[in-house]
Amino acid sequence: MPEFIKYLPKAELHVHIEGTLEPELKIKLAKRNKIELQQQTIEEIKASYQFNDLASFLAVYYSGMSVLQKEDDFYELAQAYLQRAQLEGVRYAEIFFDPQAHTARGISFETVINGLTRAVKEAEQSGIKARLIMCFLRDFSKESARKTLLEAVPFKNQLLGIGLDSDEHNNPPLKFLTQYEKAVAQAYHTTIHCDIDQLDSIEHIKQALEVLEVERLDHGTNIVEDPDLIALVKKKKIGLTACPVSNGFVCPDMKAPEIKDLLHQGVKISINSDDPAYFNSYIAGNYQVLAEKASFTKADLVQLAKNSFETAWLDDGQKEKYLHEIDEYLI
Repeated sequence: MPEFIKYLPKAELHVHIEGTLEPELKIKLAKRNKIELQQQTIEEIKASYQFNDLASFLAVYYSGMSVLQKEDDFYELAQAYLQRAQLEGVRYAEIFFDPQAHTARGISFETVINGLTRAVKEAEQSGIKARLIMCFLRDFSKESARKTLLEAVPFKNQLLGIGLDSDEHNNPPLKFLTQYEKAVAQAYHTTIHCDIDQLDSIEHIKQALEVLEVERLDHGTNIVEDPDLIALVKKKKIGLTACPVSNGFVCPDMKAPEIKDLLHQGVKISINSDDPAYFNSYIAGNYQVLAEKASFTKADLVQLAKNSFETAWLDDGQKEKYLHEIDEYLI
């Protein structure tokens, strides 16, 4: 099964590039940029990854970004992820990044996106295609999101879509209705994080689907609580991007029963790694844990992989190409 999963063609639609910052690269960049880290060794950095909910994770996550200072830093970060993802069967990736987390530190939008784009273009030559999704930080102000959307204008051709992530508490999707309307008017694809077991989870999912009318829903497995919303995502073929290993840090069963239930109901749910450096599992590991601990069959895993391409923001011809790769792999 591990070998079958590793080479199964798949897309990754929910990975935060800042969440792929491995301790080795963090130490390297800290030395290069003369950043004093609280932890000095790989073991100390990994030991600091103590979190049991979204807020405690974010506190560790954002502090780690201090080492990302120059264009080359963002290039090396994305390059390392894309090389690792390709080894785990990823043919196509749609990568989140958080520009506000960097511009708030005095790093220019241009520095961030040019470094990431350079890695994306280079990786395509080796056989893995990727695009970038710019996320608004929901615990920042609406005005900050407005300014970020304006900053993105000169780089429009380097961006595929708009997302919304970070702390959901008191930050519902409707807070960013105007920014999403403007993003749609600029022809961006749209998605929103609705993390597991948050306060008002179902209300946030309803806002994302019924008011902001997003094309995809990140996490979103609490949707099982509302059959009407399940019917809506099935009707509109809206994809859900589940991340079982990261779920497991706050939920004992990784939401695996919900993932399987949604999959078997015909919802276009896919499997992704979220922040793999912090949860110690890239995409193949997320597939593997479902097979080992939740009895997902090969047929289930193949359908999850197909869902990842079917809900990617690709044209029909590109989707068919990747789906054909899966069919060829199974022969």
